Order: sequence, then C-alpha cells, then structure tokens
Amino acid sequence: MAAVVRGILSGIKEKGFTNFLRYVREEGYLNALLDGNLMQTKIHNIGATLVGVDKFGNKYYEKLHDTQYGRHRWVEYADKGRYNASQVPPEWHGWLHHITDNTGDQLLAQKTARYLVEHKQNYSGEGEELIYHSKGHALNPGQRDWTRYQPWEPKKDQA
Repeated sequence: MAAVVRGILSGIKEKGFTNFLRYVREEGYLNALLDGNLMQTKIHNIGATLVGVDKFGNKYYEKLHDTQYGRHRWVEYADKGRYNASQVPPEWHGWLHHITDNTGDQLLAQKTARYLVEHKQNYSGEGEELIYHSKGHALNPGQRDWTRYQPWEPKKDQA
C-alpha cells in the first residue's frame, strides 16, 4: 500500500496535479475502480517498465525488482471489457511465457514478410455462428438424422 501512495505522490510531483488527473483518466484508473482484476493490474503496473505495445493496443510490462520470478511479465489488454489470452499475438506470447527474451517487436523485425500470418483472436463462445458444434450436437444446424438408427438386439436362442 505504501508503494501505491509513493507512486501517486511521485506522479503528482512529476506531472503536476491537473496533468496527473488527466493521466489517471486516460490510463483508465477510474474505470479500474469498478473492475477488481483491472485495479490489481493497475496497482501492479506501478514501478514497472512498459516494454512494448502490439498492433492490437495491448501493453506489455516487466518488473524485475520486487516481484516473484514468473510473475514479472504481464499484459494489459486493450479491450478491458472482454479480454482473454487469445488476444495476445504469438510473438508476444513467447516473450510473456519466457520462451524467448526477445520482445514481440524484435521478433517481428527478424521475420521475413512472407512467413507472417495475420493473428486473429479465438472467438469461440462469442456468438452462436462462431461456436463449433460436432455433427451429433443438438445445437448443430446440420444435425444428423438419428431416426434411421436401429439398436442392435441379440438373437434369442430357440430351445
């Protein structure tokens, strides 16, 4: 809690009071009061380094001091209303999960354009037309017709 107060006071000292209030509004701290997960992320961001921003607007942070290893890299999603892990492109996924120490921007610079495929988030669960249903599922519009099905019955022995 002391780190939060120190961060607020240093922010006011650096930016001035009115600029600090503008910064708080633009960064979404007021919206974070209603969302506990977002507030936790915002508090965690204090003292962290902004490593990069991807093409979707997600912000990637790293905090090397005062943080447990494995929890020192995280993402703040651009869409704060509905977020999931599939909104992270593959080049940043590798950095987040310590597969590589190169950031997503560095990996994009190393790849040639012909090997790049545009990343799309996974929309499963976000609309009836986007959800996959197997052939036998009751909600599948092309559901199998099970009326032809005849259960197997063993032959009875005639004595």
